[in-house]
Amino acid sequence: MYFFYESPITWVIAIISFIIALGAQIGVKSAYGKYSKIRVECSMTGSDIARMIVNNTGVAVVEHHGGKMSDHFDPREKTIALSPEVYNGSTVAALGIAAHEAGHALQHDQGYAPIKIRNGILPVAQIGSFLAMPMVILGLALSGSGFEILIDIGIILFTAALLFQIITLPVEFNASRRAVSILDSNAYLTKSELSGAKGMLRAAAMTYVAAVVTTILQLVRLLMIANRRR
Repeated sequence: MYFFYESPITWVIAIISFIIALGAQIGVKSAYGKYSKIRVECSMTGSDIARMIVNNTGVAVVEHHGGKMSDHFDPREKTIALSPEVYNGSTVAALGIAAHEAGHALQHDQGYAPIKIRNGILPVAQIGSFLAMPMVILGLALSGSGFEILIDIGIILFTAALLFQIITLPVEFNASRRAVSILDSNAYLTKSELSGAKGMLRAAAMTYVAAVVTTILQLVRLLMIANRRR
């Protein structure tokens, strides 16, 4: 039933979205693969850098976390969770990623407005991501039975998820700027190493940009499908 309302242009949008998302993932994996092989002269590990950045702030505990590229900051537990390669790594990628996650901890400590807004709408965004498409599909399946309102509800929920992604952009870019500034001002990295860290973080940031673009395209696709149903 869902595919009945598809048109050639909506399929083109879906394909473009897939290519953008895939390209961003390939880019970040390529950058990580490159800079995770370049060891830093200071010999510090990612966990060392993270601890030094948040030292005396009381914001975060730096913990070892399983899974490749699973690094994140948990504001509820005030914990910086670093993957094995970053926690124990003495590479450009490891220090760049660790500093980035520590940057999120500093945002939380200093009351950075965008991260407050993002954390505030997170529950709604999670619901939107989970229920948006099922609502749209169910509304299309029951089209003509008085349940078309479900399509509109699904689109509203999808828009909430998009809003969360848009607010995430300044949060991620700011964390990267903080990371680069700290790594540079404290001379943790050499000039060439710092350039590599910037490249690594830039590639990672592009995955968030790609996510916003693909979600916008998907929203346009849903609106076209809903209009076609009408």
